[in-house]
Amino acid sequence: MTPFTLFHVILSLIGIVSGLIVLSGLLGSDRKEGWTLVFLITTVGTSVTGFLFPFAGFTPAIGVGIISMIFLIAAIVALYVCRLAGAWRWIYVVSAVVSLHLNVFVLVVQSFQKIPALNALAPTGSEPPFAIVQSIVLVLFIIAGFLSLRRFYPLAA
Repeated sequence: MTPFTLFHVILSLIGIVSGLIVLSGLLGSDRKEGWTLVFLITTVGTSVTGFLFPFAGFTPAIGVGIISMIFLIAAIVALYVCRLAGAWRWIYVVSAVVSLHLNVFVLVVQSFQKIPALNALAPTGSEPPFAIVQSIVLVLFIIAGFLSLRRFYPLAA
């Protein structure tokens, strides 16, 4: 693993861990401001560094990175520019949850590619074990997102 790849992986893992802490805050209507900043910075960093890997043409990874950046920008604007006023509250919640899900989605993809036991179950990423895991992850994020929308009503900062 090159130092750049290691840096990218570390950013991604910090983004996922801090994002899960932020998600727990959304579920409890707690802004978790410090963790939110860490989550947004490291997740933006993950997407940006992902664009710097050598690639030939448009790839699914580039597509996920572009979608992730769109949602991250929306979350940052909703939180720091619009201060979660009005519709910006739900825009923030949806954007943060989608951004975290995309990072976890890539973690699952990479896990099935890099961990021998998982790769043996789904070597091409199109086998049922991979689809089942990704489906479970998606359902959990949909539930968490729905509950976060219902529960996250933070007091003004």
